Amino acid sequence: MKKVVVIGVGLIGGAFAKGIRRLYPKVEIYGLDTRKEHLEKAVQLGLINEKATEGAMVNADMVIVAVPVNALVRELPQILDSVGEHCVVFDAGSTKSLICQTLENHPRRRNFLACHPIAGTEFSGPTAAFDGLYEGKTNIICEIEKTAFPLQEKALAFFQKLGMRIRYMNPVAHDRHIAYVSHLSHISSFMLGKTVIQKEKNERDIFDMAGSGFESTVRLAKSSPDMWAPIFEQNKENVIETLEEYIQNLEAFKSMMEANDFKGIHQEMNNTNRIQQILKGIPLTKTLD
Repeated sequence: MKKVVVIGVGLIGGAFAKGIRRLYPKVEIYGLDTRKEHLEKAVQLGLINEKATEGAMVNADMVIVAVPVNALVRELPQILDSVGEHCVVFDAGSTKSLICQTLENHPRRRNFLACHPIAGTEFSGPTAAFDGLYEGKTNIICEIEKTAFPLQEKALAFFQKLGMRIRYMNPVAHDRHIAYVSHLSHISSFMLGKTVIQKEKNERDIFDMAGSGFESTVRLAKSSPDMWAPIFEQNKENVIETLEEYIQNLEAFKSMMEANDFKGIHQEMNNTNRIQQILKGIPLTKTLD
């Protein structure tokens, strides 16, 4: 690779740029961002060489698009219009169905790889970017068969060098599953933070009494609303379904409390402890034998 354009030089795009700097030190990296201060900081930090000029994507070998999902749907068709035949374009969006539908009949669909790297922090902007963000993380790729094979190879080689695990999934399944393991987590965190702010009017009490459990649970509430509100909008049906199931479980827990069924509560928590094995990659059947 000789030339890469990163569109959106925040945490996700910036971390990709850092990886390129290490793996391909001779590559020139150009950036685009709606925020002038982000571009200036990205240049200052060495994430990019300079701001991309008009026509920069024509000769690019790779274009990385790390912007909110509503902007992805709007901008990706124009980005594909601008790239050359041998350029691979991939995104990092947390939803995939609408993006894939939007590009389904685009003349340069073969240049696009639909990706979702399962990585990030609660922080945003170029100063939050760090090399190693993607080490050991899963990158979900959708509809890989629609991407030209040489361009698949180029992107997959890059992901492999970053230390990423690859998982292939269709866009509909992706959006359904990610609603449970990611989108619901963020909603829970935002709403717990809201509940505590509303109930505990004394901010000093929150600061003094909040332990590590509370801090880790509300960590995601520091995430950017500019990024997450469009995600919830695009994955609305799946998110509502997960919320309904979550609310049912909360109501059932409340009913057990009201009935003084603490033996039942203990059993519920004990059953849920098995999530540890799932997160460690140990099949539940092993814990049930």
